[in-house]
Amino acid sequence: MDTKAFKRSLNQSENYHRKGFGHQAEVEVVLKSEYESDLIKEIRDRNYTLTRGDVTIRLAKSFGFCWGVERAVAIAYETRQHFPTEQIWITNEIIHNPSVNQRLREMKVNFIEVENGLKNFDKIDRGDVVILPAFGASVQEMQLLNDKGCTIVDTTCPWVSKVWNTIEKHKKRDYTSIIHGQYKHEETVATSSFADKYLVVLNMDQANYVADYILNNGDSPEEKLQRRTEFLEKFSKAYSVGFDPDLDLEKVGIANQTTMLKTETEAIGKLFERTMMKKYSTAELNDHFQSFNTICDATQERQDAMFELVDEPIDLMLVIGGYNSSNTTHLQEISIEHQIPSYHIDSEFRILADNQIEHKPLLKDLEITKNWLPPGKIVVGITSGASTPDKVVEAAIERIFATKSGQTLALALPS
Repeated sequence: MDTKAFKRSLNQSENYHRKGFGHQAEVEVVLKSEYESDLIKEIRDRNYTLTRGDVTIRLAKSFGFCWGVERAVAIAYETRQHFPTEQIWITNEIIHNPSVNQRLREMKVNFIEVENGLKNFDKIDRGDVVILPAFGASVQEMQLLNDKGCTIVDTTCPWVSKVWNTIEKHKKRDYTSIIHGQYKHEETVATSSFADKYLVVLNMDQANYVADYILNNGDSPEEKLQRRTEFLEKFSKAYSVGFDPDLDLEKVGIANQTTMLKTETEAIGKLFERTMMKKYSTAELNDHFQSFNTICDATQERQDAMFELVDEPIDLMLVIGGYNSSNTTHLQEISIEHQIPSYHIDSEFRILADNQIEHKPLLKDLEITKNWLPPGKIVVGITSGASTPDKVVEAAIERIFATKSGQTLALALPS
């Protein structure tokens, strides 16, 4: 499929919209009321530090809603206002934040049902309005919706679109796109749909495995076959149809899921650059390797701010964001790497009565920790993912203050 031609055709359709509908002023008032926080503004004005009683809060200097998220949420709100009676759908969570997605449900925005791991578009009719979330949607989904005659409202973050443009550059020169990301993540699913040939690597360990295969895929025919079989099994769900590691790794380009760790994406790019120089030569590098900077500014800024925060004297870290939020998880990883007790929560209501917290340790299921706030004076570092409203951060801070002062906490909202 000529994805570039399809996108060009879609952009020219009167049923396709990538901007708002002229209701920015009204929507801005609503968004400020629902998501902004006077307390967070006060803490920012106090050099990101606030002390109340025995608790000192230190906020990361960059956290919470990024521009792409704000834009996506605002367009979604405008869509509901512009189409007050139409059936509106969204192909995935608008962003990875439970309170924001719940708010859209309250506004009668329908979420596509998932059955046996697959989205069911059968209920969408011609003339329905369909929102594509900030992470984007696959080319196949866009084509299906276009063929159905839907009004498509595309809130895809421009940084994600930038990665798609990089994939198109890889295709133009018959390069295989090596995508640093999670193969099941909706952004990576969308990105890989633009590629002819791709391989998704999750981390540096997987990248090293691929680099070693490029340099040494066996000597004898038997060994080559064994290594090839092992490779295809290892990445069984993370490559394009018909992928052949013996042929498709001769020319590679680097792309990424925009929410991955900046330092790891850069390291993976350098690894494959060195690998191709070693396999071929410095003179031939440009014939076998391409790399463009597709690291999201907002993700980078939040990670840099987290690195700065963990260098300060902190007793524990609270990381706030959706449990399926990649950029939030990476913020938690930074805290763990610096051996700071870290608690990842998706809403303020995870802070429970009797000094307990329900949180998600890295790569584990939810658990409850008792006496998570130590006695006496404490310093709590706080950051939040790019999909977390300031209002949620404010509410979490207030519950920390209440816990330390012995106040009774409000019960959690029903799930």
